[in-house]
Amino acid sequence: MSFAPFHHVDGDDARGMVLLADHARRDLPEEYGSLGLPAAQFDRHIAYDIGVEDLTRKLAARLGVPAVLGGFSRLLIDPNRGEDDPTLIMRLSDGAIIPRNNPMPPEERRRRIERYYRPYHDAVSAAIARVAAASGAAPLVISVHSFTAFWKETPRPWHAGILWDSDPRAVLPLLAGLRADPLLVVGDNEPYDGALRNDTMFRHCVVPGYAHALIEVRQDLIGDDAGTTRWRDLLAPILEGMNATPDIHVVRHYTSRTGPMEDGTGT
Repeated sequence: MSFAPFHHVDGDDARGMVLLADHARRDLPEEYGSLGLPAAQFDRHIAYDIGVEDLTRKLAARLGVPAVLGGFSRLLIDPNRGEDDPTLIMRLSDGAIIPRNNPMPPEERRRRIERYYRPYHDAVSAAIARVAAASGAAPLVISVHSFTAFWKETPRPWHAGILWDSDPRAVLPLLAGLRADPLLVVGDNEPYDGALRNDTMFRHCVVPGYAHALIEVRQDLIGDDAGTTRWRDLLAPILEGMNATPDIHVVRHYTSRTGPMEDGTGT
């Protein structure tokens, strides 16, 4: 049986929204075994974004929109990096040495890009194109990720964070909607900065001018069914309201904080 580099969740393309989950799964093609790692390492954040697949599927079902899920572990190759990014294939991740990634011959790097990385991004491009065609407007693209409750020994206070580059259209309503709950601590470009050259949001949203946001939810909050259900119920009405806003579905180019596009877009 062939290995699937992505999984598509059906939805109504005419609704004008696409959900993405780059790090949804921890699967590896059979030929790679466990990359030389103990099995327990695949329960950690280094292998995938804990809770994200279930949350994304629940959001897609509630909103009635399509989703594309990455089908392979980020330890094989990270779909949320540019092809020229030095962290595209990690040799060391949060203290774990990945034996099958050390060394990384150029031909093996190309093989992983061609067999896993590019098919995933082709699927994302195709899903976005279908939604644009069916809705007759620029789609809203939401990417779902999760982050650890601690980095090293430092606790992270945020329950969620919204990551972005320069287009505020989807970001400001998300921040406002989540911060309306006084019990939630919501980060703006925390715990990471959302401006990353050639990552998923850059290539599929910043360059074409589509409204977008990357949602990070703390992993201890979505580690079980109750947690993903709660966060579905928190996020779905906010996303639904955003999706009904006309300006969300207009192509607008913003200057990327990573620098000008090669074609001059957004300069």
